[in-house]
Amino acid sequence: MCGIAGIVQFNRRKIESQTLASLNFTLRDRGPDDLGFLGWSNTTSIQLTRNPQKLQNPWLALIHRRLSILDLSPSGWQPMGTPDGQYYIIFNGEIYNYLELQTKLQALGHRFYSQSDTEVLLKAYAQWGKQALTRLVGMFAFAILDTQKRQLFLARDFFGIKPLYYTCFPDGFAFASEIKALLTLPQVNRQLHPQLLYNYLRYGQIDHGSQTLFADIKQIPPAHYLEIPLDDPQLPTPIRYWQIDLNQRLDLSYETATNQLRDLFLENISLHLRSDVPVGAALSGGIDSSSIVMSMRHLQGSNLQLHTFSHITNDPATNEEPWIDLVGKSAQATIHKSQPQPEELIGDLEHLIQIQDQPFGSTSIYAQYRVFRLAQQTGIKVMLDGQGADELLGGYRPYIAARLASLIRQGKLQRAYQLWHKAAQLPDTSLSQLLIRTGGFLIPSNWEAPARKLVGKEQIPPWFNRKWLNQQGITPQLFPRRTSPEVLRETLAQDVQNSLLSLLRYEDRNSMAHSIESRVPFLTPSLVTFLLSLPEEFLIAPDGTSKAIFRQAMRGIVPDLILDRQDKIGFATPEKNWLQTLYPWVSTILSSETALEIPAFQTTAMQQEFEQVLAGRKPFTFQIWRWVNFICWVEQFSTSFN
Repeated sequence: MCGIAGIVQFNRRKIESQTLASLNFTLRDRGPDDLGFLGWSNTTSIQLTRNPQKLQNPWLALIHRRLSILDLSPSGWQPMGTPDGQYYIIFNGEIYNYLELQTKLQALGHRFYSQSDTEVLLKAYAQWGKQALTRLVGMFAFAILDTQKRQLFLARDFFGIKPLYYTCFPDGFAFASEIKALLTLPQVNRQLHPQLLYNYLRYGQIDHGSQTLFADIKQIPPAHYLEIPLDDPQLPTPIRYWQIDLNQRLDLSYETATNQLRDLFLENISLHLRSDVPVGAALSGGIDSSSIVMSMRHLQGSNLQLHTFSHITNDPATNEEPWIDLVGKSAQATIHKSQPQPEELIGDLEHLIQIQDQPFGSTSIYAQYRVFRLAQQTGIKVMLDGQGADELLGGYRPYIAARLASLIRQGKLQRAYQLWHKAAQLPDTSLSQLLIRTGGFLIPSNWEAPARKLVGKEQIPPWFNRKWLNQQGITPQLFPRRTSPEVLRETLAQDVQNSLLSLLRYEDRNSMAHSIESRVPFLTPSLVTFLLSLPEEFLIAPDGTSKAIFRQAMRGIVPDLILDRQDKIGFATPEKNWLQTLYPWVSTILSSETALEIPAFQTTAMQQEFEQVLAGRKPFTFQIWRWVNFICWVEQFSTSFN
């Protein structure tokens, strides 16, 4: 787990050492243990150093910041090269099956000089080229320089767990683990992407596809790679190397599928525990994180010194402390708890905005930030977390509506009616809410806009400056239509490939800001492919119980009281209460000079809506936080709208 960056001057002009120093400095938290630079010039061979000032006239440079997790010795230092000098790698992430790959490569004649997964990845690429990608189990973003082909190869993992951004400018190309690193380059401006701005402010969407909120900066999408020829500069096009196959079906009994799921999940946990430093876990008290914690104890017994880290609140609606204590006691873990207060959010907000690079959707990101801070203070460098489980197992309430839509589209109306009535008895749902959500999956796209307006969710609310949106040619975002008879499976697959990206970005930045490697054992191609090949009724039961097959798979490992939970909280903060407590601060931001200068806003309408929400005349949404966060972000990043 590290930070990487690189820059190429196609016109062979020298890259200044101060440019490299700035890129390096912005990534320091991602790799506090060591650093390294590679330079390539017209007059010298490859140069490797820890001091960029020692590089002689480089026109290509690679930068690595190291967080030592596997092979803590100098043998794991990067940039790392092959003995023949053809390939050099900088790598961010972990390859969990590196021992198995190493055995295969040794049988093919490769020798290894370290105990690091980096060397395994480098030699896997030397052996198999880009075909090595589908052999990997892990999270990764890496760059490999091929000095013979004179090519730079960049790749990102299957689900986008690790970030990789890039920018093209006249006669040059640059990439980095974080946007803020690329913003240090004088060739990159801070102009915003208007469509992405609308998508974030209206729906909280910001990490979909290859675009970012900065018009000049893109990201390599999950499961894609880039090839950059060094002697024939071309606009790079990301190429997909893997995708979820929704045509694959597994014809298994429920019992057989349950046993296979249990084995797959435990195998994933075992792989994700490979580390040369202590491993802890984030524990919300829900099914996913509890399954990770209890499986860690199940696999390693008393040999594991297990630390868990949790967020708690003083609000009964969002506090999961009793569940956390239950799991912690069952796992014989040392439990650490964080309970941030709203006033502390103000003090930490500047740093939180700075590390996230782009705005974020709710204050729950702050709860996660504080959990990782607590883990750092305890001396933990690796954490396991349950990201991705809800998107794979139908854990959110709207997925019940997707299952209803499947049954209706398949003509199974009686089963749909039974599910509708039984699921309406679950917490935080109702008959009418389920009906509206189900309709959202089934209505034609040309009906979407009037339907959203009818339920008070119009695409261009009054607080938007409609004139500016029209001037920018912004198209109100339409949600993708589900065409498959299995609406739930299609929705889950789309969310794993799209919506999950924001959650993974939050996790990556919050963990790396505290020099912690966060691992997500639900997100491996084998487990994802298995779950999305199962019948939908294995995921959401006829009574609306989510994660049905996973609950059964964890029986005997996780306490039944946890597996029988029907509520859904997660790392939630009492956001409405927080904003009420911080009323003077929020009002000041909404009426600030920065807010008034944002051309997309009608600030008077924003302030009025905030007052109506606090008075109970309008329902609370995360929209208010997005306004506040965006205004603070614009001011901190000195962004441009023109």
